[in-house]
Amino acid sequence: MSVDYEPLLPAQWTDPYETYRKLRDEAPVHWAPQSELWCVSRYEDVAQVLRTPEVFSSVNAAEILLQRGLRLRLTDLVPVARFMMASRINPLSLLRGRSVSPALVNMDAPQHGALRSIVNRGFTPRRIQGWETRIREIVASCMSRLAGGGSFDVVHDLAIPLPVTVIAEMLGIETERRAQFKQWSDEIVAGSSSGLDGASVGKLLQAMTDLQRYLRGVVQERRRKPADDLISVLVDERHGESLDDRGVAQFVSLLLIAGNETTTNLIGNATRVLLDHPETVAELNERPELVPAMIEEALRFESPVQFLIRRVARDVELAGTRLVEDSHVAVLLASANRDERQFEDPDRFDIHRREKGHLAFGFGTHYCLGASLARLEAIVAFEALVPELAHLERQDPDTQLIQSLVVRGPSTLRLVPTRANAA
Repeated sequence: MSVDYEPLLPAQWTDPYETYRKLRDEAPVHWAPQSELWCVSRYEDVAQVLRTPEVFSSVNAAEILLQRGLRLRLTDLVPVARFMMASRINPLSLLRGRSVSPALVNMDAPQHGALRSIVNRGFTPRRIQGWETRIREIVASCMSRLAGGGSFDVVHDLAIPLPVTVIAEMLGIETERRAQFKQWSDEIVAGSSSGLDGASVGKLLQAMTDLQRYLRGVVQERRRKPADDLISVLVDERHGESLDDRGVAQFVSLLLIAGNETTTNLIGNATRVLLDHPETVAELNERPELVPAMIEEALRFESPVQFLIRRVARDVELAGTRLVEDSHVAVLLASANRDERQFEDPDRFDIHRREKGHLAFGFGTHYCLGASLARLEAIVAFEALVPELAHLERQDPDTQLIQSLVVRGPSTLRLVPTRANAA
């Protein structure tokens, strides 16, 4: 039986897991001719790709994803072209990836290691843990919207504003500019999650242009007068190398797109799963110390990032399939996390699962820089949200998912008091 799977087309976006299972069983290294990608689906093979960057390169990975996606959906180029002409944006920047893809995720050693060592200064365990009190304050503010007894959108009222606010404050964005910063962030995140919708991509490009222009001014100010914020850490030359203005802007873009998307969809996905498992909600209310384990199982069960792109740097054989130099691979993280060869009964949501080692945050040198921050934000969020879930239900039983090539999560998840509580 042949498997029909194209990662850059929307046919399987709604529920891809049965297709992933077929891929693992029948075609663990599957050629998708329209996407022009080899799709790797088994846990062991995915881990091998991610742990060998000398063979499977990250260079220009984001550009390849964008170019292939646009090639398959040419009708979306018309509104992009119109927007870019009106906004005086160079159209070639879209295809070159200069305004779209952060540099860190498109690097191999030694450049990746050098840059990562700089940005790691802002994400030390001590620095991340120091944000816990403030994260609790932000979550409490978000949850206060439940006090009125009306509807509460987990995505828009909690999952989106929480990481955006944290990132803005980490960067030291002035209080009076945070509304503008959030607008840029919303447009960047919407564009990156739009499934390459033309109008959204156009707004993304404009937002990133405006954001980078603003950041250049902030960077210059921090070079003159350092503060206790992440931008000051990134430009601090006392520890050796520092980032230039463009490098700071690219890294901030990474935080906004990758950081926001991961945390937002982690919270949205975990809430959606918990609503389907009221027995787990009851157990978590009895044993709140299990919230971190629930977060890890949610990351495995509904991975926020479905796949990554890698370039084959030299001819290699993977799972019996020969891959030639300069071909490209889609590394299916979400499929690996449902691989029955690694996880017993993988389609069952089990917060007591003994098997560890999900790949939701990647693996190897490109392991998610902000994983510890995302985990902390999610833990604090669910410590506050779980007690409320026992009294809430979906307003719309059919959850709408983000229309995205790569990211999986609800676009909205509106909750209302259960009928018993409403009465």
